[in-house]
Amino acid sequence: MRRSLIEHVENKFLRKDITAFRTGDSVRVHWKVKEGEKERVQAFEGVVIRKTKGTNRATFTVRKMSFGVGVERIFPIHSPRYEKIEVLTRGDVNRKRLFYLRELKGKASRVDVQVDPEKAAAKAAKAAAAAAAARG
Repeated sequence: MRRSLIEHVENKFLRKDITAFRTGDSVRVHWKVKEGEKERVQAFEGVVIRKTKGTNRATFTVRKMSFGVGVERIFPIHSPRYEKIEVLTRGDVNRKRLFYLRELKGKASRVDVQVDPEKAAAKAAKAAAAAAAARG
């Protein structure tokens, strides 16, 4: 009885407009920041290194490099404080948690990008058209 009441209350606050993303994806989180009386949106861009399960308590961790220093931030998935989550690139990883990225520096810390077959075909067709136009 008690558990179902808690779940009922928690389910009222779940977001319906969640963007589908996975660990390894590069994302841009538009977070609402309150400064005094005003509120503005600030973007936090980085790689998702972890995503936890759960209904309303689910979170994801985003890591970025800022002036040579690694910065990680944990965001609740169902929080009303973010405006939107943009997926910039899809990562090609085989792990659920990418904590090994913390020790890597420079180009070694890059995550492989998953190639979308539709975009790759469109890009190849565009390149072929440009080459044909250049020939004559």
